Amino acid sequence: MPRHDGRKPTQLREWKIKRKYTRSTPGSVLISAGRTTVLCTASVELSVPPWMKGQGKGWVTGEYNMLPGSTSPRKQRERGGKTDGRTTEIQRLIGRSVRAVVDMTALGEKTITLDCDVLEADGGTRTASITGALVALVDAVRSFASAEDARRIIRDSVAAVSVGIVDGVPVLDLDYPEDSAAHVDMNVVMTGAGKFVEVQGTGENAVFDEQDLAAMLKLARGGMKELAALQKDALGKSWPFA
Repeated sequence: MPRHDGRKPTQLREWKIKRKYTRSTPGSVLISAGRTTVLCTASVELSVPPWMKGQGKGWVTGEYNMLPGSTSPRKQRERGGKTDGRTTEIQRLIGRSVRAVVDMTALGEKTITLDCDVLEADGGTRTASITGALVALVDAVRSFASAEDARRIIRDSVAAVSVGIVDGVPVLDLDYPEDSAAHVDMNVVMTGAGKFVEVQGTGENAVFDEQDLAAMLKLARGGMKELAALQKDALGKSWPFA
């Protein structure tokens, strides 16, 4: 049965990646998944947090923010360094996801900050942030490293996608109406090699069994292959992986 937007259960929304969207950072990506749009930038500092100094290792961290006009009604700005629980959770997820594919020793004593700012939210902002952040990261690393060194620093690609059960049917890449109505909602983060980084699954209005879980993970794996191909196409000759 077609979904409300006409997609098949196995079909992603239309995803687009535009590199070098701004010029103030070495990595800058505008990524969209349907109407969800996120600006992902990667900044490089030639230092590490105090607790890491002298270890010969680098650090990669994520920041996440939803701009006031990204939702209706307007979202209040987070001021004074205070972030709500959801923002903190997503920031940590972005950092964990990208660090999973980075060799911190090969990076050296540098800090790369991945800023993901949501311009428009229609579901899947965290998955779009992770998928776009990887592309911004590659461009940032290539700003100071050769192609060979970049392959040592970034060991694999990483991307994320949502899956869920809506009206009893497992579906891929939920938009906001589907996410709101889903009986089960799950976010899956995977590497290009097909290894899981994180699986966040919740029974919103129902429980789910192993068969449901297997069906959703199969959908996620298929979607992840498409997203890795999109990342590769966006990076072109800068794609550092085999």
